[in-house]
Amino acid sequence: MQKPKIIYVFDALCGWCYGFSPVIKAVNENYCDQFNFEVLSGGMMLGEKEGRIGLIAPYIKSAYKQVEETTGIVFGEPFLHELDKGQLYFGSEFPAIGLAVLKSHLPDQAVHLAHELQNCIYFDGKGPSDPEVYRFIAVNHGVDPDLVEKQLQEESFKQAAYYEFALSRQLQVSGYPAAFIQTTDSKFYMIARGYADYETMELRINNVLKEIKA
Repeated sequence: MQKPKIIYVFDALCGWCYGFSPVIKAVNENYCDQFNFEVLSGGMMLGEKEGRIGLIAPYIKSAYKQVEETTGIVFGEPFLHELDKGQLYFGSEFPAIGLAVLKSHLPDQAVHLAHELQNCIYFDGKGPSDPEVYRFIAVNHGVDPDLVEKQLQEESFKQAAYYEFALSRQLQVSGYPAAFIQTTDSKFYMIARGYADYETMELRINNVLKEIKA
């Protein structure tokens, strides 16, 4: 490995990841010269856990306030309106495929793409399975939206999403967000398990950098 890598394991439907996204964006901006960055989708809501947001609305209605108070992030009125309606379909597969497609076009922008995807869901109230979300992000980055929409249906990107789910399991991630520094093929340092503020992340990263240099 040329540069050590920061691996961010998140799920597009994880509210705490939405709260953590400004922190990991700042880490990305301030440490991009020292680390490569990778974002993995974790697969939080698959199979029986998928369904209309109305099924988990009571939980989200109490949890989102705690996320706002702890992180300073704001959940948008359009999302809260959709939460009351209860019809948005929440499943982790489609947004993981969507992010895999977008990353294939913009590999160096993975952290920003994850942030923009969560912004569409948790601020703008868009459905994570709506192709328009991925078209919108593509246009913002000068990528052909028609090509992106076509790729959302390709088997190779579905396989890429499930490969990421498998990698996150190999890293023994059981909750989100999580972050690691990878220094060799087999050496990983966990630097986040759940939400952490920027100062905490900075301290942990600098401690690992000292250990690497030592």
